[in-house]
Amino acid sequence: MKMKMKMNDQVDEYFNSISDLADEILTQLQKEVIKLGFASDALILKQPEEAIYRLEKDPYNGQDCLIGDWRDDKGTKTGSLQFNSEGIFFVEQDIIQPHPTDKRWFVEAVNAWGTKKEIKSEARLIANME
Repeated sequence: MKMKMKMNDQVDEYFNSISDLADEILTQLQKEVIKLGFASDALILKQPEEAIYRLEKDPYNGQDCLIGDWRDDKGTKTGSLQFNSEGIFFVEQDIIQPHPTDKRWFVEAVNAWGTKKEIKSEARLIANME
């Protein structure tokens, strides 16, 4: 997998080291979307290589973290990915849709966290105020 926008060699190298994990995470997020009741082609999640990446120092250990942001056509942030040096990650992608089967809820986002050995995920729901 190649990044669409190469920012610098360090970012590219870090991304390439986690690209398989990023793909597994996206698969897990797509499963969450389907579990909610959305048709498999109703919501197209953004791919990891569509994010814009940068390196940031982890204030805890001083090591580099890979941070990526997904943005829409207007530049509004629609999700993020964070991969820490210890192998821990957090990924979130906006859904911003009414729940497809339970009108009491609005689906704000899906997120995943964990490590390569254990990927956990869930949808973030908000009570519908109607």
